[in-house]
Amino acid sequence: MKVADFVEKYAVERKNTDSVKWDGMKDSFGTNDLLPMWIADTEFKAPEAVMYALKKRIEHGAYGYSLTPDSYYETYFKWQQERYGTELHREWIRFGSGVVQSISALVNVLTLQDDVVMVLQPVYHPFMHVIENNERKLVVSNLKNDNGHYEMDFDDIRAKIQNEHVKLLINCSPHNPVGRVWTSEELEKLFEICREEKVLVISDEIHHDLIIGDNKFVSAISIKDGFYRDNIVMLDAASKTFNLAALQSSHVVIANPQIRERYDEYVEKMCLPSGNLLGEVAAEAAYREGADWLSGMLGLIKYNFDYVKNQFAENEPTIKIAELEGTYLAWVDMRAAVAPSKLHHFMQHDAKLAVNYGEMFGAAGNGFIRLNLATTPENVEKAVNYILKALKN
Repeated sequence: MKVADFVEKYAVERKNTDSVKWDGMKDSFGTNDLLPMWIADTEFKAPEAVMYALKKRIEHGAYGYSLTPDSYYETYFKWQQERYGTELHREWIRFGSGVVQSISALVNVLTLQDDVVMVLQPVYHPFMHVIENNERKLVVSNLKNDNGHYEMDFDDIRAKIQNEHVKLLINCSPHNPVGRVWTSEELEKLFEICREEKVLVISDEIHHDLIIGDNKFVSAISIKDGFYRDNIVMLDAASKTFNLAALQSSHVVIANPQIRERYDEYVEKMCLPSGNLLGEVAAEAAYREGADWLSGMLGLIKYNFDYVKNQFAENEPTIKIAELEGTYLAWVDMRAAVAPSKLHHFMQHDAKLAVNYGEMFGAAGNGFIRLNLATTPENVEKAVNYILKALKN
């Protein structure tokens, strides 16, 4: 599907629809009079099959306690196997209301108060909040930035694991915000360090369907033919892929039976939610019939990224943008164009944009911004032009 056709068919107005992205800017930015390029959701309707499935289920009229049907597992497993070669088994699967909620639960299952948890920064900011809010100690290994190409610093990771007695590592794969799709070799090296040092791993794979570059996505539980899966809990959802976040349903994949038992005990103790009826209805429909829609979305993201990259290269080469391998989030280095201390004022008052600022992802992100590309080309063009115009003025 051509980008213009995808936009014409699926673009939807979200302003004045109680959208956090459009109508909730005032809480974070002091005004709603900005172009929102921040929160990671989209301006596009879900696939028709999703809307049809939801309508059919809603028209039934009864929304009582419900089971997850066999067809859900079959459809989700088929999607994962055929697209990524990921082997899944029904007994491994648990459901949550979202990846962050599941990370919070798992931090409590896999560690004790004051235990040490590692992240690789810059990284999705709720990782840090979850660790600190649950009274664990945060340890950071910074990714190495080679002119916009990010890699893991394996020597630093091992040294800090040993010196700080790290018990758990939370990894983001594909990586938000730097856009890397980690290779099998990189993940194997990371997981081997964790295995040798007896560190458990949570692998947040919520962006795994959003692959833009040449690196193929490989799930953590598939690395080395599943060799490390007993040491890993994998999390994903249909929410980022198909814009279903408000339906609050996600997967918790636990191959290790001992960890599963501990997780189940914790969920029962805390009376945690285990998925959402309409979220599962929507996800099943998306996995069954959403491939063409996803292809259109990926084409749109690639188109928008190329536009941003080329416009900055031609008109303001001091602005550097990391190559986008996965996610729909552009990681933009503004440090040579705008002093980091002035970046907030520049973006909000001069460029009139709402963006995610890099320091929220860790100190290594200071002077960067994250731009959401899962929107119309019109919005992306406006955002780039606002930045360029503000710089000239």
